[in-house]
Amino acid sequence: MQALNEIFATIDGYIGGSNWFVYLLLGTGLFFTIYLKFPQIRYFRHAFRMVSGKYDEKGAKGDTSHFRALTTALSGTVGTGNIAGVALAIHLGGPAALFWMLVTAMLGMTTKFVEVTLSHKYREFTEDGSAAGGPMYYMKNRLNMKWMAVLFALATIISSFGTGNMPQINSISNSMHSAFGIHPAITGLVLAVLLAMIILGGIKRIAATTSKLVPLMAVLYFLGALSVIFANVDNIAPSLSAISGDIFTGSSATGGFLGATLAYAFNRGVNRGLFSNEAGQGSAPIAHAAAKADHPVSEGMVAILEPFIDTIIICMLTGMVLLSSGVWNEKHDNLFQRADLVILSGEYDDGLAEHQQELASFLNPALQSAARTFSGPLHVEDGAIQDEVTVIHARSVAEDVMISDSNSGSLFSGTIPVENGRIFGANGNLRVTGRSLIHSAPLTTEAFSRGLLGDKGRYIIPISLLLFAFSTAIAWSYYGDRAVTFLWGTEYVRYYRVLYVLGFFAAAIIDTTIIWTFSGIAIALMTIPNIIGILLLRKEMKETVDDYWRTFDFSKKDKDV
Repeated sequence: MQALNEIFATIDGYIGGSNWFVYLLLGTGLFFTIYLKFPQIRYFRHAFRMVSGKYDEKGAKGDTSHFRALTTALSGTVGTGNIAGVALAIHLGGPAALFWMLVTAMLGMTTKFVEVTLSHKYREFTEDGSAAGGPMYYMKNRLNMKWMAVLFALATIISSFGTGNMPQINSISNSMHSAFGIHPAITGLVLAVLLAMIILGGIKRIAATTSKLVPLMAVLYFLGALSVIFANVDNIAPSLSAISGDIFTGSSATGGFLGATLAYAFNRGVNRGLFSNEAGQGSAPIAHAAAKADHPVSEGMVAILEPFIDTIIICMLTGMVLLSSGVWNEKHDNLFQRADLVILSGEYDDGLAEHQQELASFLNPALQSAARTFSGPLHVEDGAIQDEVTVIHARSVAEDVMISDSNSGSLFSGTIPVENGRIFGANGNLRVTGRSLIHSAPLTTEAFSRGLLGDKGRYIIPISLLLFAFSTAIAWSYYGDRAVTFLWGTEYVRYYRVLYVLGFFAAAIIDTTIIWTFSGIAIALMTIPNIIGILLLRKEMKETVDDYWRTFDFSKKDKDV
């Protein structure tokens, strides 16, 4: 698993995790924001009226309403990115990463407006009468780049596993195991069966399900988050100060957190921001294609609200919970995941400034560090490491490290072969525990135990994750089967759905870090061709918006813009 994660990490370093990808994403959002004269601000009120049904077109072609299309698209974005993704961003980049998530969302409101409008304009209707849309249709029907459309559709299928399937069930199963002691395989099996029952019903059953789940889960999570923030009201101002104060400097070491450079905080914040709201990825246009609308811009208006609700509201709430509760830089007892585990030669003390700097440089691939990974036999007696080494877990110096046999539960004694800081191969039955930073869903779970509900608050996360992540998996199954329909026809959709359900079950027991690394690659594979496509159609987008306002009923328009 560690070797596979390193392969994925190398690939991700060239695409999703690279700075050029981040600049492409933000640059596109900034360009369209200026080019279309800040539509996310000017059309914001109109978007709310549109989704309320005030301007619904009678007799418009489509399968579902503006509201149901929005909730389906939101169910695809409001998921682990809002709970585990925010925690991972702050874990990697510190408080400043949250600011860059919000910037990504603000610019993403325009990007989402553009991609949904263009995709809706060139949607098609299949033999059974259902709507089929997404970036692959404007690539084929308008740009005449069928090769790009094929690449995007293939990337959508890959991303349906890397974005909507595997990270979701992995976070659910880990959270349910942490809170209730339920084995991940049991959680995976039960939800896989339930998922199969829902997705076989197609977009109408999916839209009906998500239109009920999304409001329910949003209210539950909102109230739980406020209970934590109010319980730690004295930390609100320092938390906001940490977010804004570290924007242009990066986050310095504090507690168990070893610090992060500006570039790393920026990269991780934007990357996790995209995972959360998917602006530019091209996924939401597939859901919005089913909406009943005579003019494509009317559906683009609805899409403006997605990044606002998903990231600016929900992710900001999560971020404030993590920062105000103080759990983000504290070490906690936990079971170490192999992909997060590195063994260094020599003993380092994270309480010493010079050691903090060396370790922070080691963890930042762009910097040079004197710290070196350990290779050779690692001597262990009664579970305790005897050599002069430092165990790094979850980007922090691990304490009270103990090694035991996962089969018998007894403390391990003997030698463990280590290569370049990693424990490989036959040592997979070893269980490593101790105190270190934690990230993703377990970190948010811990934060919710610091609220007005006390330790009972931690149960909000597994329940919220169950609703959030499961609805995301439902929505992404639809995105994947639309891509399959585009490539091979509707008769192959059933095979895709079987693979999707099997992958959903398998990911419940796979290493979390590998899942998240793969998701970064999957996101980039979809985003790059979509961004290129909408930039090529920039002039048509502007003309389409102008046409919308020329033909819109001015008696309804006058108070909106």
